[in-house]
Amino acid sequence: MKITLALEELAMLMLGIFVFSQLDFAWWWFLVLFFTPDFGMLGYLFNTKIGAFTYNLFHHRGLAILIWILGFYLQNEVFQLIGVILFSHVAFDRILGYGLKYEKGFKFTHLGEIGN
Repeated sequence: MKITLALEELAMLMLGIFVFSQLDFAWWWFLVLFFTPDFGMLGYLFNTKIGAFTYNLFHHRGLAILIWILGFYLQNEVFQLIGVILFSHVAFDRILGYGLKYEKGFKFTHLGEIGN
C-alpha cells in the first residue's frame, strides 16, 4: 500500500510541476520556493500543539487548492504560484512519508509514526 500511495503522490507532484509550467515564472522560482512550506515547522519552537497547527496549515492540500483557485479566479499568478508550490511540496512530503501532524509530537502523523 505504501508504494501505491507514493505513486499517487508522485502523480500529484507531476501535476503541480505541470501547472507551474503554465505560469509565467522562471523555473528557478519553483526550486527556490519549494521548501518554504517547511517554515511551518517553526511552531515547534513554542510547543507541539502550536507546531502541529502551523505545520498542518502549511501542509494542507485543501488550502493549497483553495489559494490556487482564488488566484485563478482573480487572475493573480502570485496566488496561483503560492497554491502550486504548497500543493507540490505536500505531494513531495507525502512521498517521503511525512503526513499531517498530531499534537503529541512531530513524528506522529496521519500516515503513521515517522521512523517506523
